[in-house]
Amino acid sequence: MAGSDRGGLGLGYENGAMLFGAGLVVAGALYLWTRMSRTVLFWAAFILTRPLGATVGDLLDKPVAQGGFNISRLYASLALLAFVVVYIWIVPQRPARSESQ
Repeated sequence: MAGSDRGGLGLGYENGAMLFGAGLVVAGALYLWTRMSRTVLFWAAFILTRPLGATVGDLLDKPVAQGGFNISRLYASLALLAFVVVYIWIVPQRPARSESQ
């Protein structure tokens, strides 16, 4: 069955990545538009990045028959590295705001 991870909730790699990515978007929105504990939001984002990375990694390197893109691990790793480098280069880095501001 294409797109299946053969276990878990049966979402497949694409939908699993979107689910964990959506969780990160929610954590980011809560950070920007609420006064929710920054510590809780940090840990929520920290925890969500682990399954997101694993799911995207599986999506890239698993065979097409298992729902992946069948890219070698080397090229998948290089593609992810390129994405991270470009993202860091594009997004402006600012010092952290203090809680008193």
